[in-house]
Amino acid sequence: MDKLIERFLKYVSIETTSDETSETTPSTDRQLNLAKVLLEELKEMGLDAHIDENGYVYGKLEGKDKNKKKIGFISHMDTAPDMTAKDVKPNIIENYDGKDIVLNDEFTTKVSEFPFLKKLKGETIITTDGTTLLGADDKAGIAIIMTAIDELINDEEGSYGDIRVGFTPDEEIGRGADKFNVKEFDADFAYTIDGGKEGELEYENFNAARADIVIQGKNVHPGSSKDTMVNSMAIAFELDRMLPVNERPQFTEGYEGFFHMISIDGSVEETKVSYIIRDHSKEKFEFKKNLIEDIGNFLNLKYGERVTVEVRDEYYNMKEKIAPHMEIVELAKESIIKAGVTPLIEATRGGTDGSKLSYMGLPCPNIFTGGYNYHGRYELVSVDAMRKAVETVKNIANIGIEK
Repeated sequence: MDKLIERFLKYVSIETTSDETSETTPSTDRQLNLAKVLLEELKEMGLDAHIDENGYVYGKLEGKDKNKKKIGFISHMDTAPDMTAKDVKPNIIENYDGKDIVLNDEFTTKVSEFPFLKKLKGETIITTDGTTLLGADDKAGIAIIMTAIDELINDEEGSYGDIRVGFTPDEEIGRGADKFNVKEFDADFAYTIDGGKEGELEYENFNAARADIVIQGKNVHPGSSKDTMVNSMAIAFELDRMLPVNERPQFTEGYEGFFHMISIDGSVEETKVSYIIRDHSKEKFEFKKNLIEDIGNFLNLKYGERVTVEVRDEYYNMKEKIAPHMEIVELAKESIIKAGVTPLIEATRGGTDGSKLSYMGLPCPNIFTGGYNYHGRYELVSVDAMRKAVETVKNIANIGIEK
């Protein structure tokens, strides 16, 4: 466990925030700093490993049982742009007492706001100091994979088949799998280690789209603007009010989808607003996309062709591609149970690299890391759950699936 913690603390000390405004891959050079560290560690463990021209790290471990299918394990190197990941100062709390956690003089992780904390009582957890995010998403996943591979190699009784390891850039900005070389990776199936609470196993995710809207107004001096001014911001607010108020993230859970305004930048003359659209159901997903386009058309009729709506799909529900291969879900369930954990099969309210990879021909469910409250100062991870994830990965490898 000490090695697991050591790896995790090393990885979170390396700033790897991705950048949505960048057109390069990886979107930030700082992600390559972690990629180079991982490459060296994989080589030291004896894997055939390299970094490709897009910053993806690939590793191959020859198996002991050639009758088993090739299994891949994948995590992402970047952290979310939502909050800084520079100079992360982790705080290790052993035998956590289940009470409020004071991060600093200004911020406290309160049990009243995060009731799940009670279930972590007695565990070793790692939090932030309140000034940065932690980076457990997904450096916990990386630490889990690296530790599991290391322990598999040093286990003389192991019976794993060929194993493939992949670390991707830019997952947090929706590009993690875009340039992943499935053919070169050479696995029959894989798992992303990018989930949350202990026991999570996910093979359903949102269908996802983004809507970028530009509204053109007409700016006239307010003192003489009667019947001439068109305030583009007011039209943007009107558009937002026409979307179902109960289909916003803060009012949804489970299989309920949503419209989420992620940015707005405007003046009287021009306003740009962006939404992400999410739903597990393909039919409801299509309805939501059509609805926001229809609202734009209505406002154009009302105000005279001032609204441009551009909707583009981002990823799809991987269930469609994994359903024909449920043996890989059953393998994960068996491996989680063998690690002493109750599997929690849930539809993730987000997306993973595994979503796109499944549509690229690599069926890829998602497995827990033990992390919570991703993307902000209240992020934390349970080391106990990370250890169970290490055991789960090892169990998957050793049990395997016959060719």
